[in-house]
Amino acid sequence: MIQRIQSIWLLLAAIASLLTFKFSFYFGQRVGGLINEDLTAASGLLLIVLAAATGIGSFIAIFLYKDRKTQLRIAVIALLLSVLSLIVYFTQIKNFTSGQLSFTAIIAFLVPIFLVLAAKGIWKDQRLIKSLDRLR
Repeated sequence: MIQRIQSIWLLLAAIASLLTFKFSFYFGQRVGGLINEDLTAASGLLLIVLAAATGIGSFIAIFLYKDRKTQLRIAVIALLLSVLSLIVYFTQIKNFTSGQLSFTAIIAFLVPIFLVLAAKGIWKDQRLIKSLDRLR
């Protein structure tokens, strides 16, 4: 299970997705606000749902190593959710009058990269198994 490289990518995606709750994506002053605020995954209900679903989906996909089709589907769904969360982050930035991307925003950008690498590994495993079945 964990010996497969895609399991490591899925674990890293789950960890990075859950780290977005703690680390900020954007730091600045909101419209009408006087103090600087952080934009994290915990800043809004939609971001909470997207980040949690991505993290939990990635973690669940690790244990579906015997059913590669389902594992691939869940990884692709988590990938779509992580891209959607990035879109929501950038739409939330419009609520700030001034500010800048945090250095820790790289964590949010790593999640879809890890999920693409995991999906690629799952796809390669699936092709390998199909080619071995043809030889039997």
